[in-house]
Amino acid sequence: MTANQFQLEELVERLQTFLIENHPSWLKLNFHKIYNSSFPTDFTELQNYCNDIIAKHPNLIFESNDFNTLPEAALVSIIQRDDLQLEESKIWDYVIQWGTAQNKTLPSNLNDWIDRDFQNLKNTLQQCLPHIRYFQISNETILEKLFPFQQLLDKTLWFNILKYSMAPDKPITSTILPPRKKVTNQLPNRGYTFQITSSIISNEHVAEITSWIDKKEVTYDVNNNPYEFNLILRGSRDGFGRDVFWNLCNQKTNLVVVMKVKDTDEILGGYNPIGWNSSFVNHYSGTNDSFIFSLKNGNIENNILSRVKDARNAIYSSHYGPNFGGNDFHMSGDRSFYINYINGCNVYEKLIRKTTGKFSIDDYEIFQIKKR
Repeated sequence: MTANQFQLEELVERLQTFLIENHPSWLKLNFHKIYNSSFPTDFTELQNYCNDIIAKHPNLIFESNDFNTLPEAALVSIIQRDDLQLEESKIWDYVIQWGTAQNKTLPSNLNDWIDRDFQNLKNTLQQCLPHIRYFQISNETILEKLFPFQQLLDKTLWFNILKYSMAPDKPITSTILPPRKKVTNQLPNRGYTFQITSSIISNEHVAEITSWIDKKEVTYDVNNNPYEFNLILRGSRDGFGRDVFWNLCNQKTNLVVVMKVKDTDEILGGYNPIGWNSSFVNHYSGTNDSFIFSLKNGNIENNILSRVKDARNAIYSSHYGPNFGGNDFHMSGDRSFYINYINGCNVYEKLIRKTTGKFSIDDYEIFQIKKR
């Protein structure tokens, strides 16, 4: 190894360490891009850092829109972990999903598959299949999920899976991988508290929002946030239509709505403690505790907090979706929101963006929160 090569490798290691120790929030906001990009390279520190998080929060990857584009090496590095907090049957489902996505010519109906189709999928998954803990899968699931894809497995392995399911005390020739370790402590290592699954907001944003909810003058520390955020709706995952909103959010309380404005760094949102009710569409509901906001992000240098000033009209149950104060701030279409541009805010203290009227969004999320 030349001196220049050694210096370059040392620089890469230091860069990874610097990012992990000093910019965890930036890594989180760009998680998928950073993770995917780390595998064609030797960024092992970043790979390990991300895998530590994924092992405890697998939905970050497995339920992401980018899952099917995950590099093979990345998928293998995840499913081989003993501490991956995911049921084995779900791991099997995701592996099949990923492998199928790599073979665009496979028939959509499994009943139409021929031997060549199964062989193509088997070839694609040859690095993944050895890491499935087959003998930790229930008998019912074996019949439901493994049986249709038995051609992917070696005949001896398939025979041993069936034998073990019927007579677990009898010896088999296949290697039985140990069950995955269940981890009760859900805090990732390296001092980074990864508490929210979001493609829009960071832990710092969460700390700011929860401080506003509790009306604290000092923002909560990101490692001592007293609330849990449960993602119940993501537009890019569940859909942007009004029916999706009402099916997932009707009569749920303590909701935080966030959205990323298209072609800007703006992150807007609101807090609704009393919820929206489809039985009272076109009616206002009162609360003193709701607010709308704009979050500091990128070239947006300052937060804007706008608390309710007309408590009787704080929340409006609209056909379209989330609505704060009637015309003050509301969803107006599948991928658009609206801020009143005629009289400014009537129900809330102030506007949360300079440009009023209708605007498009890249995505939006709704969380239901509760105290820990």
